[in-house]
Amino acid sequence: MGALPRGERPLDEGDSALLRFAAELRELREKAGGPPYRLLARRAHYSVATLSGAAAGRRLPSLAVTLAYVGACGGDGTEWERRWHEVAAELSGSGPRETGERAAGQEPPYVGLAAFRSEDADRFFGRERLVEELRTRLARRRLVALFGTSGAGKSSLLRAGLVPRRRAEGGQGPVVLFTPGPRPLEECALQLARLTGDTPGGLCEELAAGPRGLHRIVRRALAGRPEQAELLLVVDQFEEVFTLCDDETERGRFLAALVTAAGAGDSRCRVVLGVRADFYAHCTRHPDLVEAFADAQLAVGPMTTDELRRAVVQPAVRAGCTVETALLTAVVAQANGQAGTLPSLSHALLETWRRRRGNTR
Repeated sequence: MGALPRGERPLDEGDSALLRFAAELRELREKAGGPPYRLLARRAHYSVATLSGAAAGRRLPSLAVTLAYVGACGGDGTEWERRWHEVAAELSGSGPRETGERAAGQEPPYVGLAAFRSEDADRFFGRERLVEELRTRLARRRLVALFGTSGAGKSSLLRAGLVPRRRAEGGQGPVVLFTPGPRPLEECALQLARLTGDTPGGLCEELAAGPRGLHRIVRRALAGRPEQAELLLVVDQFEEVFTLCDDETERGRFLAALVTAAGAGDSRCRVVLGVRADFYAHCTRHPDLVEAFADAQLAVGPMTTDELRRAVVQPAVRAGCTVETALLTAVVAQANGQAGTLPSLSHALLETWRRRRGNTR
């Protein structure tokens, strides 16, 4: 791999997926000429500590941090997103090992470091109150922003909480969920094409042509459906609009498209944005977003003690297991009041479940 950039601590010994991923990030940085982390921080809009920590090999960085690091080093975001999901799956147990467990009728009750997906809705507990509050806000407003710190569970709440509830209701209209990535208009077009049957290229041109493009596409997609049917457009990891999209023109067009689609007088679209809390200031630099966010924000804070208990106990109950009182007490005490610890908590619970004795963890 060559010499490490100056000032970077050597990685720990071993050949784990996490260490290999960190080594690959370091190699990418080296191939980019070894830019100092201060320069990467300016390019990626993340702190030096966050970016250097991504390549430290101690924990898997979030996908948003990984793609920002990769983008700052000139890497291929699509390839690295695929690589990140592979590592997350291996660390969380959704790779070959979990496949064997499921084949034996032992599907893990916890998802580990990865966010919950829609198919994990039956083991997603503890956020019921917040899901209902989000649904209430959406009933009143056509655009709602969900803010929370990294690791607070925004993606899980959207993917395993809001979206399955919406789909289970039936007759409410389709759901489109995506992350914006470096080309948000293109990504939006790709997702809408699955709904409309149009070509992604044509939809992307329509989105870029003016702020009412998304509004027209939505109304066309819903033509022939019941009048009350609406499209729910969920943009997870919305901060990627600022961290990964370098094209200010495309960024502005994407934001205008979202606000217009939600705010038009004949709108048939409701929009939910999942945003990392430290990007609130970036959002406020856009007057249209400021106006749209009025009375339309919801914060994802730490779980209450009762919510933590449900998050720990109910997935185990579903899997036919019980949780020892001492373990439950220790876990709740450690996570109580800590908004960003949920992935680590889920990972610890998954590993504990694997080391269970009988039906007791």
